[in-house]
Amino acid sequence: MPNFADQDPALRPLLDRVLSADDRARIEPLLTELGALAAGEIDRQAALADAHPPRLRSYAPDGERIDEIVYHPAHDRLAEMAYERFGLAAMSHRPGVHGHPARTPHTVKYALSYLYVQSEFGMACPLSMTDSAARVLRLFDPERYAAEIAALASTDPATRATGAMFMTEKQGGTDVGRTETVATAADGGTHWTLTGKKWFASNPGADVILTPARVPGQGQGTRGLGMFLVPRLRPDGTRNAIRIDRLKDKLGSRSIASGEVTLDGAYATPVGDLTRGFRQMAEMLNVSRLSNAMRSAALMRRAVRESVAHARERVVFGTPLFEQPLMRMTLLPMILDAEAALALVLEAAARLDEADAGDAGDAAARDLVRVLTPLAKYTVCKRARTVTGEAMEIRGGNGYIEDWVNPRLLRDAHLGSIWEGSSNVIALDVLRCLRRYAAHHTLAQAYGDRARALSLPAGKRLAVRWEELAARGDQLLADPAAEQEMRAGRYAEELTRTVMGTLLLEQAAYECAAPAPNGRALLAAHAHLALLADPDALPRTALAHLDALADGGEVPVAVAEADA
Repeated sequence: MPNFADQDPALRPLLDRVLSADDRARIEPLLTELGALAAGEIDRQAALADAHPPRLRSYAPDGERIDEIVYHPAHDRLAEMAYERFGLAAMSHRPGVHGHPARTPHTVKYALSYLYVQSEFGMACPLSMTDSAARVLRLFDPERYAAEIAALASTDPATRATGAMFMTEKQGGTDVGRTETVATAADGGTHWTLTGKKWFASNPGADVILTPARVPGQGQGTRGLGMFLVPRLRPDGTRNAIRIDRLKDKLGSRSIASGEVTLDGAYATPVGDLTRGFRQMAEMLNVSRLSNAMRSAALMRRAVRESVAHARERVVFGTPLFEQPLMRMTLLPMILDAEAALALVLEAAARLDEADAGDAGDAAARDLVRVLTPLAKYTVCKRARTVTGEAMEIRGGNGYIEDWVNPRLLRDAHLGSIWEGSSNVIALDVLRCLRRYAAHHTLAQAYGDRARALSLPAGKRLAVRWEELAARGDQLLADPAAEQEMRAGRYAEELTRTVMGTLLLEQAAYECAAPAPNGRALLAAHAHLALLADPDALPRTALAHLDALADGGEVPVAVAEADA
């Protein structure tokens, strides 16, 4: 039986390195189970849910307004596996999920979610918002919202709740400071009412909705925004004044609902400090952005798997496509990109675990997470569009036909570069990190030191590259503001790919020093660095060992070392 965990050459070796022995042992049976489901039932249910998107039922037969979203049974089965069986939205917020004595590390959550998303992308949107909503409430108002946090973190079908974030308005998507939804204090301030329209609201039938709204007298722009919780039901059990005007007919992510919503004096309660509403919302946004990168990494892995399998089976002019030189040169960067993307996602998750540790967390880890998150969102999501497109072309005419998974992968890949901030918005976020926090020096010191500590020749060269990148960042910040913005995207990508190269080389050192040494990861790291230095390079040794790079086979360490 196919199993996506077994067919992934990078996942288990990476987890061996980044997880504690106990966490690694706990996740193994879950990898086996979820990997099999992703290759089987989840994949079948995802195709059904994609072909039968949700419908809006605005009125009951007696004319009562109900705004009910009707889902296909495949959607419900996918939700059951994600929320209940595997607890993907719950595990970061309470102990006991899958026997973990404390809250489950983000690295475990993202590794499992990565397997799930290889077959079902859409459900990861409400999953991420449910996870993020619980995190925001836990960070900023845990006592007031203890019941909501417990519901968002529940795996019991009778008590679990889903979350949503209603941020986008027609006049203000990227520019959240143009939000027009107004909050009005009611009943002497015991609660508020919200009035306004939200233009793109995913999971509009959520139980717990977090949204920014303008607080009178608080100022203009983002300073004037507070964060509010809008429940689906009022405290007396009646339906809140949330009207779903229509559902969006989306290009991808068709298994879940997104809609236009009117808040018509909706009951709401404040979250945390109303004067810091936007900053609190940004916490939810940033975690969702990392989830976006994880999902794009998953789409790349699925696309690569489909391409490798097809290229091995398809014979053209008497030779399997996989053995033809141009096809090998097409597949190699796709394989490397998928592996590097997963390494980056797990690295960011590990730093997020450190940043969240204890009462104060790790300040250095917080500094890294602040910049790693937009870097991952920018580079991984953009590259997923290219990799899924290449995979469609590799499959040829069948890749354009809905009987195959490629059209769905391609459609879904485009969402990653839009949802929670388009690529230009994210590049400017990276630029803000450089200006405010000298994040290029933070990266250069952290990953330059890690590269320098490796007993591999490429590590020393990487350390020098980090010094050069830091100096180039200083030069960038000395340019006029318009020049900085024009160059921000390319510089962000260079930073990301150099982080990826460092992580791949770090993994290579780990695998070369293992009891059963394998040079496969070192060969992958060398090929990544060669293409980073020269996009026209031909990594000949990697091309000669493409089977091992694609499948996780053995490469003699001496062969990989000689390739340096």
